[in-house]
Amino acid sequence: MDYDVIYIGSGNAAWQGGRFLRKAGLKILIIEESLYGGACANRGCNSKALLDAPYEIKALADNFEGVGKAGNFEVDWPSLMKFKRKRIANMAPFLDGKFEEYDLDVAHGKGVIIDEHTVQVGEKQFTTDKIVIATGLKPVIPDIKGKEYLHDSTDYLDIDELPEHAIIIGAGFVGMEFASILAEAGHSADVIIRGNMALKYFHQPYVEKVIEILKEKNIRFHFNQTVNEVISKVEIENPTEKVLNVTSAQNSDEFLRDPEAKINNRAYENGFTVKCDSGLTLTGDYVVAAMGRTANVEDIGLENVGLTYTSKGVKVNGHLQTEVPNIYASGDVADTGIPKLVTVAIHHSKYLAKELLGEADEITYPVVPAVAFTIPRIATVGVPAYVAEKSDEYDVHQIRYGNSYSLELKNDTTAEAKVIVDKDLQIVGAEIYAADAENVANMFAFIINKKITLEELDYMIYAFPSSSSVCLYKLHNIHYDL
Repeated sequence: MDYDVIYIGSGNAAWQGGRFLRKAGLKILIIEESLYGGACANRGCNSKALLDAPYEIKALADNFEGVGKAGNFEVDWPSLMKFKRKRIANMAPFLDGKFEEYDLDVAHGKGVIIDEHTVQVGEKQFTTDKIVIATGLKPVIPDIKGKEYLHDSTDYLDIDELPEHAIIIGAGFVGMEFASILAEAGHSADVIIRGNMALKYFHQPYVEKVIEILKEKNIRFHFNQTVNEVISKVEIENPTEKVLNVTSAQNSDEFLRDPEAKINNRAYENGFTVKCDSGLTLTGDYVVAAMGRTANVEDIGLENVGLTYTSKGVKVNGHLQTEVPNIYASGDVADTGIPKLVTVAIHHSKYLAKELLGEADEITYPVVPAVAFTIPRIATVGVPAYVAEKSDEYDVHQIRYGNSYSLELKNDTTAEAKVIVDKDLQIVGAEIYAADAENVANMFAFIINKKITLEELDYMIYAFPSSSSVCLYKLHNIHYDL
């Protein structure tokens, strides 16, 4: 065999564990057809964090309108985009260097499984004892008339100028987070939702709070609508053509560039009309398909080894093992029933390293916090409130910690949480609505995973003033039944 393990994909679901296997003496090959690090590093999480941050600051500054704020905090999108591109362009070369440091072999191109022990890249074939599929997800583009005029999250996160008026199809993470940026930028948008809920996996009373804020800032919502056509009112030359983005990040192979850049990734004033089955017709400058993501496994040779898949990915057992015993799936492409987050992908990759070294039982998961980076944020961790409210096994306690004087120093009185406890008063879940909900969610994740009791929390001394200290302090109301 040429290798002990071949990873198809180079994101966190692959290299995080691959480095430990190499350290243990196994020979590892990572195959990547695009940029090292995958979608999250190059055209997803990191880009979104960089572009969102100034708008988060703007929203916090606006809390002091009339009580100390002078002038306006404005975000200059073109310079922000320039900064984003410069920072993100360093990601793939950085990981290229890390792979070399970890002594991980790499192959550039599309990895195709030929048989249970062979993967082909271009004209070369590599043999291996184990194969790990780590190809992630890709955006869903609906098969409708005019789909060539739709843009996905990759496009939006690399657009030169924000559209004055966007039409967003979908209200999950991507749709709602993009809508928040547009709202804070003073632009407008129509958000089209196929069902009757936005951010359906989050606490709906908190989602409704965010929606009301967005409505006040020229974001309109259209529920129970199905888009059937996108019409272009402008002349766009070769709308489906993609170009090699020679200015973007590259791997060590000078001929390998980001293939996701689109030649016409720009807004056109009132350039597009979106039609729905109900008769609803909307016109805007830019149309974003934010309808979720699907397994990125087409044309990688699954059929050659008898593997099937769904939009949720490749089915695996408790060892992340597919129906072919020596082939595994890791990260978003693995159909595990667990949220598809980069943090879970890292967990998978590290677990697989132990599994492939014969050091692991079935995979287990700690509670997994999830955050919608809307403005303000919403987070959930552990047992959700909607489950607890329908069960006799739990109680739900509302903690309005934002109106505590410590947070009024930031002139933000809206932050709150719903804490779920079992009959032994052990915290098992939390829903958070706050500007820094992600940090409070991490705090609750630690409490739940380590089973820290309310009595132990009440004994501890915290840094003050801070949102976490006030939230933790208010937990004593549950402990002492106040």
